[in-house]
Parts: sequence; structure tokens; C-alpha cells
Amino acid sequence: MSGDFLAQMAAGSRERVRAAQRACSDAALLARARAAAQPPLLQRSPAGFDLIAELKLRSPAAGQLRSAGEDVAALVVAYAQAGAAAVSVLTEPSRFDGSMAHLEIAARALVPLRVPAMRKDFLVDPYQVSEARLAGAAGVLVILRMLPPAQIEALLERAHTLGLFVLLEAFDEYDIELLHGLVARQARPLSGLLAGVNCRDLSTLRVVPGRLEQLVPLLPTSMARVAESGVGSADDARRVAAAGYDLALVGSALMQGGDPHALASAMLQAGRAVRRAALPGARS
Repeated sequence: MSGDFLAQMAAGSRERVRAAQRACSDAALLARARAAAQPPLLQRSPAGFDLIAELKLRSPAAGQLRSAGEDVAALVVAYAQAGAAAVSVLTEPSRFDGSMAHLEIAARALVPLRVPAMRKDFLVDPYQVSEARLAGAAGVLVILRMLPPAQIEALLERAHTLGLFVLLEAFDEYDIELLHGLVARQARPLSGLLAGVNCRDLSTLRVVPGRLEQLVPLLPTSMARVAESGVGSADDARRVAAAGYDLALVGSALMQGGDPHALASAMLQAGRAVRRAALPGARS
């Protein structure tokens, strides 16, 4: 049961790849992606805690979050102005109302602010990494649970070729074991890889309290750690920063709130206050 959702998403993703390849070959797309303008790079704050703010119009767990007529550019600019280090953009169409057009609009709007966009989807083929780069993205999400190691490594290779960062998403201890194996086999620097924990149960799509804290000690220490799902307030940001996460990916809370700029700012301030307090010499 737990694999049904990802299996459905993967099947739909493969069909989209097949349709796109009928219009443009992998080699042709890769050449176009290589020639595209360089997107802004992911820059982490010396304050020790950052936010990846997400554009997500609909969620299978929470339902409709924003209308299809949402001003994508205005929303992602608000995220960036609040201090987000990157903006995640859902491009999956069937369950999240996403599109590559949203990614293109977001990436274009973020360039003057020097904030990178990240494609979030159920990627199954290096072709989709090239699509992301051509649309202006600087990073992609890769779900460890969904693919065999050889396919994950093919996605990583394409991302490295195109200069994209990769958020590797784990759901449990087994996924983190896979992550350690991938890291051990990497011959290149790990600076372009982030280790994420999604605390959503795949069978119910509900957030599992405590899973973020339970799994963070198991993550590789050589990579920045990202808390995904279940982070929706300043208190949550404070909690995950204290647990050891370097970034939080926040979508539904920002999309549902009336003032995403204020919420993103409050979360960043809360997480960074925890990191300041932990510095040597900080007052208790």
C-alpha cells in the first residue's frame, strides 16, 4: 500500500517523458540545456538555517491550496524577499496542478533576486533533469524510495553535468541506508547534494510526529540536512533547527497563509535564533 502513491506518480512521470521525447530527443534537449543561461546558485546563509519555500497549488494530503490563476511570479518574489535560499516549484500536473510553465515563470522572476528555483517532481529519467535546467532551475528533487540505485545515479550524473544541486529525499531508515551507499560511491564533491527527510507516511499521506527528530542523527554529516513536511510555523522551524536540520522545505503552510512573506520571515528568524544560541560563547 505504501508504494502505491509513488508507483502511480512514477508511471505518470514516465508517460510524460515518453511524450516529451517524441517532440525532442534526449541529446537535443541536453544540448539546449547546456546552452541555457546559468541560473543563480544555491547560497546558504552563515546564520546556519535556511528555508526552501515551495510553490504548490494543490496537495493530495491538503487539497487545493491556491487557484490555477495564482500569480506565480509575485508569490515566489515574496518568498525570495523574505529571505528564502531557494524556491521549490511543483511541476507534477495530475495531483499537484503543477507545470513546467510555473517553473519557467518562477525561475525568470527569481533571477534578479539571485535566488535559485528547484524542480520538485517525481523524476524518473535524466531527460527531466535537462528539462529542469532548460526551464531555468538550479536544482532538482530526487526521491530515493522510487528508483533503483542505478537510475538515481543516472539522475545525479545528469545533474552534475548541468551544474544542478540535488535534494535527495528519504522517508525512513531504509532510504537513509541507500543514501549512505550513494554518497560512498560518489567520486565527486558532495557540495551539490542535500539530504532531506520527508516525515509524511506514504500509505496515509499524513505527517508522522517525531519522525524528523528520529531520523536526523542517521543522515550523512557531510551534507546539509533538510526537514521536509510537518514544518508550518516559527515553532516548527525552531524545533527542526534544534534537532540539527540546516534547512526546512515549507510548502502548504506558506500557500495556505494570508501573508507568506511574514510567515517565511518568522520561520527563518526562529530557526536562526536557535543556531545563534548554540554558538560557543552565546548567552544562555
